[in-house]
Amino acid sequence: MGLARLAALHGVATTHSPGSGGPVPVPESTIVAVLAALGVDASDRAAIHRALDRAESTAADRLLPPTVVLWRAAADGGETAPIAIEPPPALAQLPQGTSLWVTAEGEASPTSRGPAPEWSALPCGVHRLGARTPDGRSAHAWLIVAPSRAPAVPRRSHGFLVQLYSLLSERSWGMGDLGDLAELASLSAHSLGADFLQVNPLHSGVPAEPGAAADPSPYRPSSRLFPDPVHLRIEDIPEYAYVVGADRARLDLLGDKAARLREAVLDKGALIDRDAVWALKRSALESVFRVPLGPGRHADYCAFLAERGQALDDHATWCALAEVHGPDWRSWPEGLRDPRSPATGRARHELRDRAEFHSRAAWVTDRQLIATARAAREADMAVGVIHDLAVGVHPCGADAWAQSEVFAAGMSVGAPPDAFNARGQGWGLPPWRPDALAASGYAPFRELLRGLLRYAGGVRIDHVMGLFRLWWIPDGSPPTDGTYVRYDAEAMLAVLVLEADRAGAVVLGEDLGTVEQGVRDALERRGVLGTSVLWFERDWEAGGHRLPPQEWREGCLATATTHDLPSTAARLTGSQVDLRDRLGLLTEPVERERSRERADVHGWLRLFQGLGLLPEGARDEEGQIRAVHRFLLRTPARLVGIWLPDTVGDRRPQNLPGTCEEYPNWRLPVADAEGRPITLEALATSPRMHALMEVFSDRRTR
Repeated sequence: MGLARLAALHGVATTHSPGSGGPVPVPESTIVAVLAALGVDASDRAAIHRALDRAESTAADRLLPPTVVLWRAAADGGETAPIAIEPPPALAQLPQGTSLWVTAEGEASPTSRGPAPEWSALPCGVHRLGARTPDGRSAHAWLIVAPSRAPAVPRRSHGFLVQLYSLLSERSWGMGDLGDLAELASLSAHSLGADFLQVNPLHSGVPAEPGAAADPSPYRPSSRLFPDPVHLRIEDIPEYAYVVGADRARLDLLGDKAARLREAVLDKGALIDRDAVWALKRSALESVFRVPLGPGRHADYCAFLAERGQALDDHATWCALAEVHGPDWRSWPEGLRDPRSPATGRARHELRDRAEFHSRAAWVTDRQLIATARAAREADMAVGVIHDLAVGVHPCGADAWAQSEVFAAGMSVGAPPDAFNARGQGWGLPPWRPDALAASGYAPFRELLRGLLRYAGGVRIDHVMGLFRLWWIPDGSPPTDGTYVRYDAEAMLAVLVLEADRAGAVVLGEDLGTVEQGVRDALERRGVLGTSVLWFERDWEAGGHRLPPQEWREGCLATATTHDLPSTAARLTGSQVDLRDRLGLLTEPVERERSRERADVHGWLRLFQGLGLLPEGARDEEGQIRAVHRFLLRTPARLVGIWLPDTVGDRRPQNLPGTCEEYPNWRLPVADAEGRPITLEALATSPRMHALMEVFSDRRTR
């Protein structure tokens, strides 16, 4: 009983409920380990009693929670001044006569003071709230004042979902780059009526160990605070044009090697090799960076250094140290494992030239991302580029090193067992500590969002349920032995909406899989769009029948597939079952799986025919794919997403969950129905793509 009470006080679940059946108890060892990661000793009965007494005493004495949220509601009409609002509920228990004051964000002294501050006059932002009771007790808290909803999609829109690395042009160096993304934005908007491009995370990756390949997954980054310079278009860096002499000859040689790398992927069946691409681009940057910056460029670089501050210095230092000691900071000499230690201070000085290289690489990448966003705006995209925020970071990477106090040591994030995966999932990503986030006013989350939204028309939150709770798994334990740890969803949402509002960006949440009751309602209330995938949209409480289009939710991105699912052609033809059979991933006999999948597809095709969406007939594969998208357009969804490989009939998934070496996840170029890689230039003139996009012609609504 004491352990359960202690766990509850710290937001740690002691049971969880799978998709079917009753509650499942969490192993006691898991609860003890999770509490330890939160700084709570529950190793024996005496420790539990001490920790319980301390936690209950702290809760009883606390005047204010670490963070208080205040939502600003717009008056009727939306454009007028905010209406009067009630004080935050968290203040309802303060003793009568308590004095309150607010120090606004960026101010040094209180701007509002008294028994009841004028809440409706407070600007949106992250402020400091103070309280003093009549008996002299005082406390401070962070006060997050946020708009009631994130920015809305300006008009009903369609756009493309693309894994940038997979889209090669005749100019890219072995994988898709930011120049390709800008070209795709212009093509999509001007020729295909698209209003957005949703891309995979472009976060900074973990470099490869000597003699080994780096993890190619964009969802296990080294840092979510900075983009990866592997996405640079080297030729678009202004200083590139001024490289002369031996460095120019070196760049020409690197360009030839890059062409061979590109041709190997496009013409010879080679996989995308991020390590090889980065080796070439790193060498090219060495030459380009020897060109002195002009006065204006130098001023812009200095402004970037000042704006990104300590976070950039830490990131660049980690990159420099990783070149010397390897990419896993946990194996570095002990003094270097602490970013604030004297040893690290000395290393910062000794490696300042290499850190400068990585700072400048971050700057030029940032500026190319901003240029890409500008290209989307200039093409009149209603939304622009929607960037993906991965759910976490690699435990050996830069963020985990620089912000170790915010991460729960000895834990990783995953998912509990469910109807689709009886063993659960472990993602190997350390979770944020909810107590550390709250104590800092959610500063790490704010900084993360602000950095990403610099160049985003929208942001996709991977596993958006993580704003509410995450499945923590103690290191060395199977995913089945994890438990949920709760976060202050109200505060997390307030930060998300606040930063999105400041950037004028829409917010999209990936809410697929196990979703706690009430989560989707809370997200919808704050203007966060969900994700609805055709094959999963059913009325599960009424026998699982397929939802007709008019019953879909409006607040979502409607799509046929995602990066973790089979392409539409693969699902329609059944080739995804054949692939999983070849790799030994099926849990039932292959004929039974084929029969089930075939019946499901035929059920959808009958629905399409009944709605008049399949004039080409049920045996025409391209017509079937067009019917899928006609159906999506019949829904009220504010955004309709087209998986870019679907436009050319690609049957290969970009990622096949449950595989590692068995399948080339995250390393395949976009290909046609026969598996032949296709360039951006060929895509632009593809008859199959244009036939599909005719479905969307004249469907843009304002």
